[in-house]
Order: sequence, then C-alpha cells, then structure tokens
Amino acid sequence: MTPPRISFEFFPPQTLDASFRLWETVQVLAPLKPGFVSVTYGAGGTTRKLTHEAVTTIGKNYGLNVAAHLTCVDATRAETMEIVNAYAEAGVTEIVALRGDAPKGAERFTPHADGFASSVELIEALAEDGRFTIRCGAYPEPHPDATDAFADVRWLKRKCDAGATSAITQFFFEADTFFRFRDACVKEGITAKIIPGILPIQSWDGTKRFAQRCGTQVPARLDEAFATARRDGREDLLAISHCTQLCDNLMAGGVEDLHFYTLNRPHLTRDVCHALGITPTPCLEKVA
Repeated sequence: MTPPRISFEFFPPQTLDASFRLWETVQVLAPLKPGFVSVTYGAGGTTRKLTHEAVTTIGKNYGLNVAAHLTCVDATRAETMEIVNAYAEAGVTEIVALRGDAPKGAERFTPHADGFASSVELIEALAEDGRFTIRCGAYPEPHPDATDAFADVRWLKRKCDAGATSAITQFFFEADTFFRFRDACVKEGITAKIIPGILPIQSWDGTKRFAQRCGTQVPARLDEAFATARRDGREDLLAISHCTQLCDNLMAGGVEDLHFYTLNRPHLTRDVCHALGITPTPCLEKVA
C-alpha cells in the first residue's frame, strides 16, 4: 500500500516551556515532509499574535507550507481582514477558515456585532480576496451546535460552495465513522477533498474529555482497552497500535491524505507515520 500524504497541526506556545516543545515537535516531524502544517488560532489579541509569529517562523526556518487558522471569534470584519493582510505579507498562501469555539466562560459562540457571523461568511470574504487556498473544518459526527444528524453535511456543502477547496475533519475513533460521513457528502454533491483528522492518543482521560466537548463518540471497547493498558504500563503501545490500525483502515477505503493533531507532542505521531511507511528525509544543516 502506498504511504499516505500527511499534514500536521501545531498550536502556538504561550509559555517558554511550551515554546521549546513546539520547536522540538517541528524538528522531529519536519523531516517526514508533510504537504502542509497548520497552526491553530484562538480568540484574543495575544493568541492571534502568537499564531502569526509561529506561522512565519515555521515557514521561514523550516521551509514548510504553513496553513494559518483563522476564526470569526471576538473580532470585527476589518480586524479579521487586517490579519489576512498580515498573513499575505508574510508569504502565507493557505488559510484554514473556521467559525471558532466560544470564548472561555461563554456557553456558545456569539458573533461580534461587526464581525463575520459564520465560517461561510469568512470563506466568502477570503474567496473574494483571492490570495489564498482555503481549507475548512468538517464534522463526521454531529457538532454540538448541529440541529440534526445531517446538518454538518449541509453546512460543509455551503462552505465548499463559498470557496473552500478542502476540509479537515474533527477526530474520530473508527474508520466507518469517516466513511459514512464521506458517503453522505458525496450524495450531497460535495466534490472537495475531505481529509480525515487523526488524533494519536497522548492521554486517554484527556482525549475522552476532548471528545465529550466536540461530540465525538467514545467506543466502549477502547475505554476498556486503555484501562487494561494503563494497569500494564502499555498505553503508548496501545495508542500507536490503535492509531496505525485506524489509518490503515482509512487507506484501505481509499483515503490518500491524513492530518495529524500533534498537540505539540511529536513522538506518537512520528511512530505512527513510521509504521505507515513514511520515512524521514535527512535535513542538511548549514556548516561553517
């Protein structure tokens, strides 16, 4: 089986220790030659600045194609387009356009009075701008704000019609979850590439909390397996095995691209990629 095309997600550091972890993550994973890497983005000026710094540094120092996340949260349209212009000036050519989660302490997303009300509006503005390849998010299991089981498929169609040319899914635990969503998207007339989002499980308890927040169903068999693995000290081995099998199943079903949520901890992602036949390409360092 031909190895898949891969990409990675990083998040911007907010402390010195986190900064060291990000750069270690980039150094470990860059030799795997991802097609692109993305950098997440949150509400608030500080986070936006950190995202911009991480995007520009990764692109300049590691030669990677960086897709910058952009959301609609807590910003006017003018402020958002200022960020877009700054990315363009920094040489960024790809944006992952998202509505964004509600700010901390808020129960649900509320659009800024002068801001973009949805990811569709943001994508329309980026498409009209014309300087970027636009990616968007997709949800193979119902988003917490979804009105029904097929709302996310219909919403993805709107985002693609607005100008998004590919979508990256929320993580999931079983390949059939993705295949059902992909089939529903085809029936809806969606032709854009849908890239599965893969989460190597660093912490089972943390992963379950994350899954609960975003509506991802947790299989009972995995809960039992990780409980046993924890007792035996084999959690990392189980995480690598589960993630590799999930990727193998996806590839057997015709998937050619995989997007890994690294959580800025590279080693499980690296080991899974190695198991999939993706080998590092040595980087030549400049010497005096």
